[in-house]
Amino acid sequence: MKDLGPTELRLMQGLAQQVTALRPELLNADATVGELAWGWGKDVDALSQFWRHRLWFVDGRLAAWAWVYLPYRVPRGDGKFLEVEAANLIWQVHPDRPELLTEILDWYDDVAGDVDRLLTVQDADVQARASVAAHGYAFDAETGSDNGSWVQLNVRELADLPDPVPPTGFRFLVAEDVSVADAVKAHRDAWYPSSLTEAAFERVRRTWPYRADLHVLIEAPDGTLAATAIVWLDDVTRTAEFEPVGTHREFRRRGLGTALQLYGMRRARAAGAHRMLVACLGAPAHPAARNMYYGVGFRQLSRDLPQIKVARTREDSVGRSAR
Repeated sequence: MKDLGPTELRLMQGLAQQVTALRPELLNADATVGELAWGWGKDVDALSQFWRHRLWFVDGRLAAWAWVYLPYRVPRGDGKFLEVEAANLIWQVHPDRPELLTEILDWYDDVAGDVDRLLTVQDADVQARASVAAHGYAFDAETGSDNGSWVQLNVRELADLPDPVPPTGFRFLVAEDVSVADAVKAHRDAWYPSSLTEAAFERVRRTWPYRADLHVLIEAPDGTLAATAIVWLDDVTRTAEFEPVGTHREFRRRGLGTALQLYGMRRARAAGAHRMLVACLGAPAHPAARNMYYGVGFRQLSRDLPQIKVARTREDSVGRSAR
C-alpha cells in the first residue's frame, strides 16, 4: 500500500467537505478539513511508518476512508517518550453510504493485529453506533467518563462578532509577520512538551488549506509570542475551524484566548467564512477550554463516544486471571 500522501489527504478532505455540508453533526472531530491537514502535516515525517490507510470508491468517487495509527513510541519535547500501546482508527463515510463502515471495521481488524482497537463514533450517528456494537466494540467507560479525554465539536455562526480587544501592550500578528522559528516556538510554548519542529511546520504550511494570513498570534509587550491559533478555511462550505489554539503557560488567564479567537473569527469572516468550528475536551472535569469557547459564542455540535475492542489475547489473559 502506498504511503498516505498529499493526494490521498486531499481526497479525504474532500469527503470531509461533503459531510460538513450535508450532515455536520456526523463529523468526527479528528476528520474535519483542518484537523486532517494539521495532523498529517505535523506528523507525517515522524509517524507515517505507523500509519495504515485505505480509501473506498463508489462510481469513481470517494465514499469512505480509514486511517489507522498502530502502536508507537516516539520522543517528546521534554526528553521523555510518548508511548501508545493501542491501535486507533480515524474514519469517515459519506452520509449516503453508512454500510461501508462494516468494511472499514473488517479491514481495521486485519491491520491492527493482536492489540486493543480504539475508535470514536458521534452521539448523533445511530447507524454507526449499531455497526460498531455489532462488530464487538463497547463504550470505553474510562475515556468516555466525566473525567475522561473525550472530545466535543463546537460550532458558531459568524454573523455577530464582538470587537477583539487584547490586553494593554499586547498586539495581534499573523504568521506572515514572524519567522518560522518563532511560530514554532509559540506553539511549543503553548503546548509543552510538543515536539513540533521547523521541518514539520514547513510541511503544515504546504498543506491545503493553510494560509499564513489566517494563522493568528498575540505578541506580549516584551516580544514573546503569547498565544497562537491556526484558522483553516474551507471556502467551498464557507466553514473555518481553529486547530490548534494555545496560550503560553506564563500568559494564561489574561483573556488572550478570548481575544485571539475573536480576532481569528473576524479574519475568517473577512475571508468568506460563515461559520466556525473548534474541538475541545468535553468531560465535565476539564472545563477550561470549553468555557473559553462558550464564552465567545460557541455551542456543542456533537460529541465523541469512544469505543474499545479488547484484543483477543488480552481477553484470554484476563479470563485466566479471573479463574
